[in-house]
Amino acid sequence: MQALIALVVQHGLIVVFATTLAARIGVPLPAAPLLVVAGGLAVGGTLSLPALLAVAVVANVLGDAAWFVAGRHHGHRVLGLLCRISLSPDSCVRQSEALILRWGGSSLVAAKFVPGVSVVAAPMAGAVGMSAARFVAYDALGGAVWSLVFLGLGAVFSTQIQALLDVLARAGAAATALLLLAVAGFVLWRYLRRRRFRNAAAMSRITQAELQALIDEGAEPVILDVRSGAAAGLDLRHIPGAWRVELSEVATHASQLPRDREIVLYCNCPNEASAATAAQALRAAGLPRVRPLAGGLEGWAAMGRAVAEGRPPPLS
Repeated sequence: MQALIALVVQHGLIVVFATTLAARIGVPLPAAPLLVVAGGLAVGGTLSLPALLAVAVVANVLGDAAWFVAGRHHGHRVLGLLCRISLSPDSCVRQSEALILRWGGSSLVAAKFVPGVSVVAAPMAGAVGMSAARFVAYDALGGAVWSLVFLGLGAVFSTQIQALLDVLARAGAAATALLLLAVAGFVLWRYLRRRRFRNAAAMSRITQAELQALIDEGAEPVILDVRSGAAAGLDLRHIPGAWRVELSEVATHASQLPRDREIVLYCNCPNEASAATAAQALRAAGLPRVRPLAGGLEGWAAMGRAVAEGRPPPLS
């Protein structure tokens, strides 16, 4: 612990830059708490507050720019990758998409403070076609606001932070163990929350082979594409014969869906999260023959099944 504190004191700018850059790329490092500590040290004259702000903003923009470029060139594949490694994989793309579409460039400022969404917002901005100049301007503004908030907290509570650092320095290994325990507890909490969602969405899936067999046999299954508007716009493919319906509107269409045919729902999200949620809503409305498609659209295409170009027609 003493070595860590000494590292922050002696190489504060480098440590803040490297940690912030790594955090923006997606490495789970505590960039915000580090800025709070750095802000407290700056008040004591150990570090320069303007220099800390500058390196934090540059690190924010560089890290986010890497994901912005990746999102621009690889779209839904990058977003899918991020969500699979995220602690909140079932909601990060949908939340980020909602922010981007509703608030445009200014959403990049708000996203800095939303866990899970902060890393996804940059590639989403690239994927939906935001200009590079607009992205850099808003991301720099967001980085400045984010950095000022945590540096400011450090400055306001500089006396308490210095006292805490002194205690941690004396505590040594015990303080390090306590810090690691707190981080482990946070990760465990997020994991358990993710597991609870999976359990809630647990239901039988229909495989690609089973769906293909229904189509070949002329059973005329009802296929619903429940991807969000932006997700469907990033991947302009769909299963032939599918109808598009927003997740929030699935239950309202239950009365017009047949009860004597298989209803198959698909998305392109981890764990078929949106499709499972929609299937639960339809089952609650009294439709018994409802199943999500295992693997979603990506799994269907990966198996060499037929796909059609463009968005499917809306279910009306």
